[in-house]
Amino acid sequence: MSCSRLMRAVRVSEFGAPSVLRLCADVATPQPGRRQVLIRVHACGVNPLETYIRAGTYIQQPPLPYTPGSDVAGVVEMVGEGVTAVKAGDRVFTTATETGGYAEYTVAADHCVHKLPDTLQFTQGAAIGIPYFTAYRALVHKAHTKAGETILIHGASGGVGVAACQLGRAMGLRVLGTAGTPEGLKLALSNGAHLAFNHREEGYTDKIMEATEGRGIDVILEMLANVNLSKDLQMLAVGGRVTLIGSRGSVEINPRDNMAKESSIMGVVFSFTTPEENKECAALLYAGMEAGWLRPVVGSQYPLAKADQAHHDIIECPGAAGKTVLIV
Repeated sequence: MSCSRLMRAVRVSEFGAPSVLRLCADVATPQPGRRQVLIRVHACGVNPLETYIRAGTYIQQPPLPYTPGSDVAGVVEMVGEGVTAVKAGDRVFTTATETGGYAEYTVAADHCVHKLPDTLQFTQGAAIGIPYFTAYRALVHKAHTKAGETILIHGASGGVGVAACQLGRAMGLRVLGTAGTPEGLKLALSNGAHLAFNHREEGYTDKIMEATEGRGIDVILEMLANVNLSKDLQMLAVGGRVTLIGSRGSVEINPRDNMAKESSIMGVVFSFTTPEENKECAALLYAGMEAGWLRPVVGSQYPLAKADQAHHDIIECPGAAGKTVLIV
């Protein structure tokens, strides 16, 4: 493939509203360097984190201009020197990219590229990377969850939420989930949750506590800490842990709720995962794909030209229902 070949890609030249996402047709196709892989993108997942970065509100900001996107699924076009795990023609998914995934082609480091089984579609492949690796990091590497414990997944119908439901059930956990719509509740239950609660209902936390017979929750996966963290601390069992996966602002808590349970609050950032942790997670996820319990749920799908609409909808929608994906 010629180095001068142009491709379509979404570019961000200034931080701001979703309208700053512009589809350009004159972007140079990237070339893979040593230990890098060039992928022809078929689908790319959209994560809430990408909307925070685009808005300029995230703690880390990429240099402008840039192309968003980490979770691509597609076919290997070319590999750089030193790449042995994949070859041209392989179906793959990624956990990160070097040049951005909202594009026709992307370059990724070889340790971020994983083979996609033939049993999964490209749209499903685009729903694996950040959601499943983040859910695993929260449950295993951060909270050290053990079989038999009870977990609560706030936002169990979203990309990370569905992944956590499936992982939690496979790990022998008692899985409780919350969602904001009847469709979301049904989705959580059909993907591993034993019980699901509508977080828009008054008194839903009382129902959750009743489901634990007053004992409380061992581990909470929190997708919207600015809304829920104070209540989370009150619902924890003694020694309980809250893993913070998402937040859209500040929150006030009472430290006594934390002290009374000797509970822990810990942040979860997938990018801090070590190569060894990554390999461990990938091995478990492959086992899940082979066994059939890892089934990514794809929600809304948008063409590349509608990336701005995807960013708007993922934040403003009344309730998540699977992973939002761009079709390339």
